[in-house]
Amino acid sequence: MYEYSFLILLLPLLSFVLLGLAGMKMSHKTAGLIGTCSLGVVTILSYLTAFQYFFTDGRNAEGIYQTIVPYNFTWLPLGTLHFDMGILLDPISVMMLIVITTVSLMVHIYSFGYMHGEKGFQRYYAFLSLFTMSMLGLVLATNIFQMYMFWELVGVSSYLLIGFYYPLAAAVAASKKAFIVTRFADMFFLIGILIFGYYTQSFSFSFAGDIVMGAGTTPFIQGSAAKAVAAGAFILPTALVLMFIGGAGKSAMFPLHIWLPDAMEGPTPVSALIHAATMVVAGVFQVARMFPLWIEYAPQTMSVIVWVGVITAFYAAAVACAQTDIKRVLAFSTISQIAFMMVALGVCLPGHEAVLDNHTQLGYMAGMFHLFTHAMFKACLFLCAGCVIHAVHSNEMALMGGLRKYMPVTHVTFLISCLAIAGIPFFSGFSSKDEIITACFQYSPVVGWIMTGIAAMTAFYMFRLYFGIFWGTENKEAHAHHTPHEAPLTMTVPLIILSVITVGVGVYTTLAGFLGWGGSFGSFVSASGQDYTIHFDHQIAATSTIIAILSICLATYIYKGEQQPIADRLYKTFPRLWRAAYKRFYQDEIWQFVTHKVIFRCVSMPIAWFDRRVIDGTFNFMAWGANEAGESIRPWQSGDVRQYVVWFLTGAVALTLILLCV
Repeated sequence: MYEYSFLILLLPLLSFVLLGLAGMKMSHKTAGLIGTCSLGVVTILSYLTAFQYFFTDGRNAEGIYQTIVPYNFTWLPLGTLHFDMGILLDPISVMMLIVITTVSLMVHIYSFGYMHGEKGFQRYYAFLSLFTMSMLGLVLATNIFQMYMFWELVGVSSYLLIGFYYPLAAAVAASKKAFIVTRFADMFFLIGILIFGYYTQSFSFSFAGDIVMGAGTTPFIQGSAAKAVAAGAFILPTALVLMFIGGAGKSAMFPLHIWLPDAMEGPTPVSALIHAATMVVAGVFQVARMFPLWIEYAPQTMSVIVWVGVITAFYAAAVACAQTDIKRVLAFSTISQIAFMMVALGVCLPGHEAVLDNHTQLGYMAGMFHLFTHAMFKACLFLCAGCVIHAVHSNEMALMGGLRKYMPVTHVTFLISCLAIAGIPFFSGFSSKDEIITACFQYSPVVGWIMTGIAAMTAFYMFRLYFGIFWGTENKEAHAHHTPHEAPLTMTVPLIILSVITVGVGVYTTLAGFLGWGGSFGSFVSASGQDYTIHFDHQIAATSTIIAILSICLATYIYKGEQQPIADRLYKTFPRLWRAAYKRFYQDEIWQFVTHKVIFRCVSMPIAWFDRRVIDGTFNFMAWGANEAGESIRPWQSGDVRQYVVWFLTGAVALTLILLCV
């Protein structure tokens, strides 16, 4: 089964190699077609895999989705361990195939229009292929070590794409910042992997052993149950938390979020692909992939995930309310929504009667559901932002306003995505976010109300952004130099497709949740692998909907008109608060102080002094001593036989006298 699955990784890799080596000898159109057609075939194979897995042979006799490994081979034997490479298919990896290939294909098509005429067009498509291959390899990994390898490839790809405009100093600085911050977090990921492998003698995601291996595959080394249980008291929770830090860096969780807003220096389609739908959810996927280990060996430690997510969601939402660069508003919105997914996974404590009761199922399913829905509407929002930037040649809302009459398709698709992220019924974000809030209330009413408030903030700042772009006061002076216009079909068709997915999924899942239909997201992805029928909590659904509508009404009242006296008054009343939010609560300055004044001055400089004075001094002294000793005894090797005879006789007499004395 799934013998073709290796092509899902091979085709984008071949596309990267071909475009990387020979792309400059091709025309822009040829290079773009090669990258897009390759990704189109991968998308078809991914959808074929999903159909075959979910509807044909993914379930076993008990109706539970199996973990299937069509390919797995030993790459590097190391004592009792061996590092494997292969392909693993289960509900979340197959779901991620759909997310990655769909969004990536839309970005490939969109880039034909957005990147038209750009220098380095072929290089851009080569990097897109590399990133797509890396992300697909990450989600299909059969073990933690393979995941880490592709994890680092994703980091390299993002570095290349963020710094695509390398002649610009800001792009270079942003790419280096993203690379350094995520590498710092990945150090903890690697330490966690090493601790995990050393104590369990395994790199498996689970010790259950219920994996269907394909013909000729290398069987996994399952960690000794006794070792796993013995280590569970301290070692496994420690290893999992360290690995979570790596995921927090990749998913831009507070305080490791500082790289993501600056990453907007890359091309806007890159922001849609990497920083909205795929790379930033790698941390969420990592926690979900190792969910059996968390839930069995470190359930109480999951509170770390919850509160890191809560703090990040609130912080990012507060900052988004004050940003004026439309891409940075969407960047902080992404940070906040990724935090929602983290919180959903973190509230999955074991149930009262079994490890996987409805409580646990709900949070896990809701987190993965929001990952899916968010990828579609946030990618659409970023691509819409690209159309707007393409039309007005600026990221600042001050140079926009009144664009709805110039860009009707972008306007409608942006509005649909805003309604989805705000959590309005019959749009996809409503179903997933409502289930997250329900799981939060089951975990703790305090967490539930906090997340409800953050969801209200989301609706507010997204419609502040919407009105700032498409309504408000038109900047006629800026538009006089360049009249805004709708983007070409290569850019608007992906917007329409993503909007249709957002509405279609939203309509069905909303009706299914209220009417108790099957076939919704829980029928495909759940913690236990069994069907999970979504049933909305009517009270929570009504409360969250009313609060979201009130937030939209508040944003409409403040920002829809051509004049905005209330916003101006608020700014004059709370200038310090606004400036603090605009400056991201000075997180960059804090990190600069910590790194330069504390780490560099108090840690790095003493270590450098010790290295130069003590370590280097010791070896320099040894070299000097050896040199001086050589210079001292060099006269002894003069070649004068008479001198040698004198030394010989002197030594013989001295030895004779010593022996006589003894």
